[in-house]
Amino acid sequence: MGAQASGPGRTGPTVRDSPDTRADTMARKPLRARRRLTLRAGYGYGRLLLATAGIVGLVGNYEYVLLFPTFAAYNVFTYFTVQSAIAAVVAFILGAVVAFRHDRDPQWLDTFRALVTTYIIVSGIVFLTIVIQSSSRDYTIEVPWPSQILHFYIPTLALLDWLTDTGKARLSWRFLRWILPYPFAWGIFTLVRGSFVGWYPYFFLDPAQVSGPLETVLYCLIAVALFLGIASVLVATSRLSWRPRARGDRSSSVPN
Repeated sequence: MGAQASGPGRTGPTVRDSPDTRADTMARKPLRARRRLTLRAGYGYGRLLLATAGIVGLVGNYEYVLLFPTFAAYNVFTYFTVQSAIAAVVAFILGAVVAFRHDRDPQWLDTFRALVTTYIIVSGIVFLTIVIQSSSRDYTIEVPWPSQILHFYIPTLALLDWLTDTGKARLSWRFLRWILPYPFAWGIFTLVRGSFVGWYPYFFLDPAQVSGPLETVLYCLIAVALFLGIASVLVATSRLSWRPRARGDRSSSVPN
């Protein structure tokens, strides 16, 4: 039989991979899969662990305060620590999801992360100050394991996460204007509520435990300085560790 002529309905010769070529291709696939477990993914898993620790700490703290019959359970949620810890759990989960999917964080996420990180660090510092000063005020504050998780371990690890993460966005110094509105709103609410229910989450807000309004103002000014100081460190480190973007790429541009 003669060779078949190629026509409009026929295709050219079919090129099939040799067995060796197919074997090489399949051998490369596991290598690609292993490469996906990068340092960035490690941050994702770490943030999931932090979120889990936050949930465990919040539940443990709630169960601990229920042991005190004179303590109203609903007062737990008025603590700045508890509110910021709940926000931190949300931030950790969002940060983990983004870390698994993208090499860089979006601006909105790291703005939220920086806010939350500032709040939980200040909470830890304030709580440590209260524990230290309790000895001079004739009462003792226990520090059970849930409080240790919420006030010490999680803030420390969250700060470490922020400082070492090379995928975070570059924050503008204008970010500092967003630090104080929530603490101010919380403080006003707490003072007004305390005047009605006769209970304050922190001693320096309680008129019965301070020498006068000036002492309360002094403590509040110290807290404001802590908020702004820690937030400034977070902004500065984000601007030092950002990755140079390609020429003409303005997607991650942030005004100074």
